[in-house]
Amino acid sequence: MSTPKPRTVACPTCGKAVEWTPESRYRPFCSERCKLIDLGAWANESYRVPAEEETPNDDELRSSGH
Repeated sequence: MSTPKPRTVACPTCGKAVEWTPESRYRPFCSERCKLIDLGAWANESYRVPAEEETPNDDELRSSGH
């Protein structure tokens, strides 16, 4: 019986194929460089989760005592 081929994912930074194995030290990134580029983007707040500010409705205001 042959061993199954490891799953391959694309590096989120450069798109290079990365095997999802314990030997792939920086997975899902292909290298430390790509990992650090991604970390830098988070630190610079380049990645943001979109959110809408909610305004409380009248019922919520009355129940909170405002």
